Amino acid sequence: MAAEQKPLMPKATAVWLVDNTSLSFDQIADFCGLHPLEVKGIADEDVAKGIKGMDPVSAGQLTREQIEAAEKDPKVRLKMAPPKHKMPVVKQKKAPRYTPVSKRQDKPDAVYWILRNHPEMPDADIIKLIGTTKATIQKIRERSHWNATNIKAVDPVTLGLCSQLELDLAVSRAEAKRERAEKRAAKAGTTLLPLHDLPGAPAAETPAAEPVAETGEDSEA
Repeated sequence: MAAEQKPLMPKATAVWLVDNTSLSFDQIADFCGLHPLEVKGIADEDVAKGIKGMDPVSAGQLTREQIEAAEKDPKVRLKMAPPKHKMPVVKQKKAPRYTPVSKRQDKPDAVYWILRNHPEMPDADIIKLIGTTKATIQKIRERSHWNATNIKAVDPVTLGLCSQLELDLAVSRAEAKRERAEKRAAKAGTTLLPLHDLPGAPAAETPAAEPVAETGEDSEA
């Protein structure tokens, strides 16, 4: 049985549904393939900061009638409309991502944002997405980076280091890997740690302690 289709940009879609509908967190989470707590985090502005909402009605993924019916009955679950157009295949670049010199100082901010908001994303995917190094990721994670006190979490899309589509694809891959791992763990009778308890995941911080841009490290092209 084929897996149920989900929005290509789940968090952007969830942001729009939270802001523009009265759907429950469970309904939005089910449609977007997210956890209800992630949707609650979006509503509380703790998750998906800087992500612009995407209207699923304009995108042809939902109809206004579907949304209205679901708003009236919390038990109703939204279903993706058949795609009108085929999405082009996004090929992964084998060569290291080139980042203009003017934006290289923003990489640590972007890495820190991903570590905080998507701790499930493997270092290899962060390296491909941002164009950084494993050593730098580890230093930022351990807060041993030379400029750690000035690093702040900023959405890489906002910084222009990647597109929203590239970010959502990377997040979707990471979430799919974690789902497969959870299923394997369930079959084995074990339980995976929550994302915030994963080894190396950055601890929650207060805004005052949160670190501004890197100026001297990472000269990769």
